Amino acid sequence: MPDRFSVTARFTHGVIAAARRQGVAIALPLEQALAEGRRRVGAQQQDELWALLCAAATDPLLALTLGADMQAGHLDIVGLLLLSCDTLGDGLEVLTEYAPIIGDMARFETSSQGDTVTLQYLPEYSVCREQRVEAALGCVVSLARWMTNGRYQPSELAFAHAPLAAPERYEHILHCPVRFGADSNSVTMAASELQHGLIQAGSELHAQLRQLADDMLGSLQQGGVSARVQQLIREHPRWGKERIGEQLGMSGRHLNRKLAAEAISFKGLREALLHDLASKALRQGEASVAVGVRLGFSDESAFARAFRRWSGQTPAQFARCGPAGLPRQPPTIG
Repeated sequence: MPDRFSVTARFTHGVIAAARRQGVAIALPLEQALAEGRRRVGAQQQDELWALLCAAATDPLLALTLGADMQAGHLDIVGLLLLSCDTLGDGLEVLTEYAPIIGDMARFETSSQGDTVTLQYLPEYSVCREQRVEAALGCVVSLARWMTNGRYQPSELAFAHAPLAAPERYEHILHCPVRFGADSNSVTMAASELQHGLIQAGSELHAQLRQLADDMLGSLQQGGVSARVQQLIREHPRWGKERIGEQLGMSGRHLNRKLAAEAISFKGLREALLHDLASKALRQGEASVAVGVRLGFSDESAFARAFRRWSGQTPAQFARCGPAGLPRQPPTIG
């Protein structure tokens, strides 16, 4: 039975190369498959890779060091998209939307409170979980600092697990405060950090790269019920579970069971898509009342309450300031 989840081969290459730079060389059957041009690596093989790395490591912070040593190119097309962004805030949106291309065993979510923005990392793997979480967040902090020419400075990096080595070693590698035993794995920063401009590979390529990334993201989801449900919700956002199920030739209860097999709930999926549709419409200047009606809300107040629950902002605040709570820059004229 094929793996349900997978990781881009570029990221796997990056992990192996970074391990070698740290003096850890492991003979892996996986390397032969990578040499044959495989584009994705199954979750089981990725688990095996990390198990071997953790067993061979003499330094408990090897994974953290590997993450900090990763480069944008190891993130596949997501790395190119990040480089084509104008600001770190734009890059944060790209990361949260397209992270499954890098590896669909984890996702990122952002939230804002006052002048603080938090990027939360939510992994679904279990093998070498603590080490892989450290690698992922180490990669995020290191790349953000590199792409801003060293100007990015997070307020805190938090891990849900206990330290694997002396805490001061973490701060020496990450150059920021580190907290352990937190409720979640996350990076916290001042909202002003998202205004930093990035080293750009050419912002004119951004739209084209997004289209390619959309295609790649879609290909990862093909064949599952959730992919067909997503398509129907985007085409008919007012439809509920029973109507969607009818279109797929099943009852609402059967649809729930199908989605549960993919670890997805209809309510959560629909709300995530409505949030995405609403955000895009508001970003394009569409009136809040029109967006709410099109998405099936009974009135503007109901839409405003739902949008605030999703994003922590009212539709008006989002339209005025954007998802990070920062004032939008006026368009350049002339």
